[in-house]
Amino acid sequence: MRKPLFFLALVLLSFTLLSAQSRAEGLTGPWEGTLTLLGGGLKIIVHLEEGDAGLTGTIDIPQQKAFGRPLTNLRREGEKLHFELAAGPGLALFDGVLRERTLQGTFLQAGVKGTFRLLRGEEASVEKMAVAEPSPYREEEVSLLNQGIRLAGTLTLPQGKGPFPGVIMITGSGAQNRDEEILGFKPFRVIADHLARKGIAVLRCDDRGVGGSGGSTAASTTRDFASDVLAQAAYMRGREEILKEKIGLIGHSEGGSVASLAAQEDHFRFVVLLSGPAVKGEEIVIEQIRLISKAMGLRDEEIRKTLEEQRRVYVLLNSPGGAEELERTVKEGIRESLKTMGPEERRSVSDTEAFVNSYAALQLATLRSPWTRFFLSYDPAQAHERVKCPVLALYGALDLQVSPEQNVSPLREAFKRGGNGDVTIRVIPGGNHLFLQAKTGSPSEYPSLEKVFLPGFLETLSDWILTRVGTP
Repeated sequence: MRKPLFFLALVLLSFTLLSAQSRAEGLTGPWEGTLTLLGGGLKIIVHLEEGDAGLTGTIDIPQQKAFGRPLTNLRREGEKLHFELAAGPGLALFDGVLRERTLQGTFLQAGVKGTFRLLRGEEASVEKMAVAEPSPYREEEVSLLNQGIRLAGTLTLPQGKGPFPGVIMITGSGAQNRDEEILGFKPFRVIADHLARKGIAVLRCDDRGVGGSGGSTAASTTRDFASDVLAQAAYMRGREEILKEKIGLIGHSEGGSVASLAAQEDHFRFVVLLSGPAVKGEEIVIEQIRLISKAMGLRDEEIRKTLEEQRRVYVLLNSPGGAEELERTVKEGIRESLKTMGPEERRSVSDTEAFVNSYAALQLATLRSPWTRFFLSYDPAQAHERVKCPVLALYGALDLQVSPEQNVSPLREAFKRGGNGDVTIRVIPGGNHLFLQAKTGSPSEYPSLEKVFLPGFLETLSDWILTRVGTP
């Protein structure tokens, strides 16, 4: 799930990295990774070159259509590395060191702590994903059209002639690739690997506007994504290797809402909801802010004020005459965040009003986007109520982004109202939003966690699915 962009302000990266072998390793080449803040992930690629002219570099931010942005003031002192990025009227500062060909650490954005991790280009492409070798299946690059938009993905087919039962995987909110990659962890790739070994075919596609897919995530809504799923289902039914009546859906986070919407429109053998919302998006975000703020150690009064401001933004967003007041409120929030900055953070803002105006424009565009408006007002329980096929719903007990305390009861009640008698709901101890073994559940700890699913998680998925489709 995304952090509400109303509270995002200056991108000031105080990049504290741990290291060991930078002297032995040169920096020249691409370094790929993810910038993460309260659960929101932004892929970046830093290109560094050490030559006679010293250290130079650029940065790519594909999701923002930014490529080759120059880095300045690059300095290397032994294992320590420093470089800067001009960001509008502000300046992003990176300071760190190298550890085993990996750059990882923390950053600070307007007083909010986040994380950053980079791998060398070659390591980024081969980093272990808990996928065993050799692979007893084949993978095929596929593409299909829906509403004039091309969707690109990977179809994983088990060994043998088939036909096989099939699964369509649906990502959570934000612009995600087909692996739903975050911080080098590729959960959808791992799940596809596991299911293919169990004799289940898997289709996973890049979101609109990501990778090989056209369109735009922000300009689309949950209903549009459900339409994409229906197109993927039609594609799978056209493949002779797939059992047409044994295709199911696995949706993570917002993908759970998408799965139930699609299941209303077409026949699926089963639906799996991983951390699926069961209340309106506005309520999800409010509770997310409360829980994550508490985990960060904010005082109760600070949390209360933050939630009041967030609710006020929602009221103004939905008010016919609230446009001007919404803009004033957003700018006021940004100015207040500037007051809390330390001296180094303040130094990074060269023109305060230019920064406030440019950042407010970005936040307002996000708040007014079709995706945000739909997500905040949509109640997924309406679709859950209409799902008639078997359902498995899994939650991590420490999930602070779609908390089980907020969502399990409404989900159970929705299926009860709809008369669905084949529903299994489980809350897995120790799990976070990604079903990793967590300590607090806060997204800020993601980089430090072992990128391996909770013990038994994958088996729970495959065992339940095979009881619905039959063992191949």
